[in-house]
Amino acid sequence: MHEVSDAVSRYSALRKTLLGAVSGQGALLKRIPIGALVAAVVIPLVGCDVGPNLWFQKRASACPRPQAAQGVSGQFNQQQQEIRALRQGGFRGDFFAQLELARRYEGQRSVDKNLEDQVEAATWYAMALANSGGYAPIAAYERRGKGDGKALSRFDDCRAFERQSAYGALDRLLSRMSTEEREKVRNRVIYVLSSQGADGYRVLARMHDGFFGPYGEPSDNLQAVEAHGSHKRAGTPAALDLFRRNDVDAYLYNYLAVQTGDVSAYVMLKDFERSSPQRASYGGFVETKAKRWIPPYEFYPPESPESGVPHSDEADQSGEAKEAAQARLHELPFVHIGEALAYLRVIPAPLIDEKQLSTNDAQTFQAMIGRPITGRLSAIEKVRVVQYAAVNGSSKAQLVLAVMYSEGVGVPRDYARAYHWYEEAERQGSAEAKYAMSTFFSLGLQGVADQDRAKAVVYQLDGALAGFKPSVWRLQQLLAQVSRPPRPAAERGGRPYIERDYR
Repeated sequence: MHEVSDAVSRYSALRKTLLGAVSGQGALLKRIPIGALVAAVVIPLVGCDVGPNLWFQKRASACPRPQAAQGVSGQFNQQQQEIRALRQGGFRGDFFAQLELARRYEGQRSVDKNLEDQVEAATWYAMALANSGGYAPIAAYERRGKGDGKALSRFDDCRAFERQSAYGALDRLLSRMSTEEREKVRNRVIYVLSSQGADGYRVLARMHDGFFGPYGEPSDNLQAVEAHGSHKRAGTPAALDLFRRNDVDAYLYNYLAVQTGDVSAYVMLKDFERSSPQRASYGGFVETKAKRWIPPYEFYPPESPESGVPHSDEADQSGEAKEAAQARLHELPFVHIGEALAYLRVIPAPLIDEKQLSTNDAQTFQAMIGRPITGRLSAIEKVRVVQYAAVNGSSKAQLVLAVMYSEGVGVPRDYARAYHWYEEAERQGSAEAKYAMSTFFSLGLQGVADQDRAKAVVYQLDGALAGFKPSVWRLQQLLAQVSRPPRPAAERGGRPYIERDYR
């Protein structure tokens, strides 16, 4: 009511001014509808939550923005503080933080020009559109006459306006991008959503499912319908084309959601399978594909932005599997972390003891990846050191990361990712990786690699020629078994593990 009384007082003052200015045209002034003058004064003063529905446009205005966080860290300037706080909110699924991030990276304000990154802007517009917080009704509804139920609050309306604007902005950005840039946007969205566990996988499933809207919203959602356009209204074809609809990917992400142990994901998967006989037939193929699936990025994103404000990775690291894996990080000798830091040129030479790492060196790496500047590496930051070196081409770090995924040290056990990093290290000629690859091929570990004995022999031979002792020993044993007749069962006995020459 305070806004209304203030508006009336302003209207009275405005009317007196107009009467004095046009005293010779009193008749004309009397013809001006009083309601129009009131609306002209009141409309700018009333927000979307308290104003009447539909003034002169179809929807209410933009929603009020949350206040930017203050005093996050004295080590960053104000812009960096705000971006870090917004990224934290964006990764947690805050609809308004995602919208604000997109606008910051789009460089709409002159003070944000140094942040301008069209790929990053498109990523967060897409994340906002895929966020159920932007379209799920939260206001009370009532029936009014013969019409549909209408919201008692204007909050649903202003969110609809935000989504409509986001569709247009995303389409505008994508239409100016190359195929490679669009692929980056797609991969970043997949990474962020996959870091959210079952909830994120379910969203990805809906985004590929033709029974839902383009970004997983209900198919009858007004913004989703208008995005397709009509003969009277232009649509947003570039935004619609970012994620192609196909049943295989929809099934895949539903399956990945189930693998997290989420009960509701299991219900959705069964509903998906029952929706058509053809969908149900994809089961075997999708199961095999899911065992080899890994997110597009090891962490977000591996490259450094030109603005100098790091794209900090705020993926949620909670969960029993992640906590258990990080509790085992002490099993990883620090020399591997020291070698990765040296590869990244954070330190001049590898270190074998964490106590030798200076506070400044730790702060340098934390600043590189946008983490809080504490001067002491946390467990997740030690994992990031190895990951950052691996994605930047260190074969040693790639091999270490592969072992970490194989054993569940620092990161949850994931054989698909382990195989990926063994393969990356092997491509650079790592003899140890060749040996590990032979083990994968020999065992056919959980469907990751085929049981192909011939390939195992080839990889062992390559490793032996490279001088890796375990492969040499295994190759000698294999050749000895081939060249001599079988021994009686009583004489059989393998060489003790402790006697093997691994030097």
